Amino acid sequence: MADRGSSAAAISFRNATRRFGGRRRLRAGPFAPTAAVDGVDLEIAAGRITGIIGYSGAGKSTLVRLINGLERPDDGHVIVDGTDISNVGERQLRRIRGDIGMVFQQFSLFSSRTVAGNVEFPLRVAGVPKRQRAARVKELLDFVGIGDKAKHYPRRLSGGQKQRVGIARALATSPKILLADEATSALDPDTTSEILTLLRRVNRELGTTIVVITHEMDVIRDICDHVAVLDHGRLIEHGDVYDVFARPTSPITRRLVRGAVGDIPSDETLARLRTRHPGKFVTVAIRDTGNGENPAGQAVTGGDDALEHFTRAGVDVAIVYGGIVELARRPFGAITFAMRGDDDRIAEAVSGLRTITEVIEHDEAGV
Repeated sequence: MADRGSSAAAISFRNATRRFGGRRRLRAGPFAPTAAVDGVDLEIAAGRITGIIGYSGAGKSTLVRLINGLERPDDGHVIVDGTDISNVGERQLRRIRGDIGMVFQQFSLFSSRTVAGNVEFPLRVAGVPKRQRAARVKELLDFVGIGDKAKHYPRRLSGGQKQRVGIARALATSPKILLADEATSALDPDTTSEILTLLRRVNRELGTTIVVITHEMDVIRDICDHVAVLDHGRLIEHGDVYDVFARPTSPITRRLVRGAVGDIPSDETLARLRTRHPGKFVTVAIRDTGNGENPAGQAVTGGDDALEHFTRAGVDVAIVYGGIVELARRPFGAITFAMRGDDDRIAEAVSGLRTITEVIEHDEAGV
């Protein structure tokens, strides 16, 4: 498991485990309990946006329920804002939950309340006086961009507008932590982009620590500073988003990254490309070799370096596939070349490239 970078922690998991099951079969004996979260050690930095990603059944939802105390660990500890909530009483847990906002996939709005009424609800529960509630509701609706929808009911809103209401409601009590559980999964791509932009603004302007639970690597790419990858309850990789994308250490992370960027051709794509382009195929990684602190001054290795090596070695090349995106304001991706020329010269060019960036040579069967 990779561990890259840290900061002051808003949330800490220390060997946290949560098991389910253990009921008895009628004939074959007891079921073995299943660990939905299995020995997780993770610190979520305060004031940053951290993504929790994994395929279905990875344990993401259970992990977030451990944060807000809806589940308690069977073993280990969960520490939120300096308090170990593993065994605290309900009264103290309610106080801690007051500092945690929640945004849901299906919005979870009250259909019988107006937009303003939905946002006001947690303030009413918290005992905030009426005049202060009204001022806070107006402030939040303006902040999320739907100040003109205050008297509308949820049925009149689009999906994106409903999620803006959900975000405003989650921010009502000024929480230190915001949990976004698959908050964009029910939205179209354009609306997803708008909601992610709003979440970045919440983090930047309000300083709110945001934990994004998702199965979409695009969401991690677009919004998160830090990412943790789960598989069957275990934490298999975590760290700075750029580092994890650029140098994934597990097969699952590599699959997730490949799906998000689309920069490395599949075997099927390679087969199609070979019908149009003769020669040997090689994929060259495009990476920012700096630390991201000064994006304008970073050195980028990859495409231009490849062309330089091929030209110097006397190898003819054509760009046949690739994808480059901006990740944490830094370039990331890969370019696939079809190479023609003397085998020794091709080998010389590829060998030189390997000294500065990652290179994948594709044989006739694929990678």
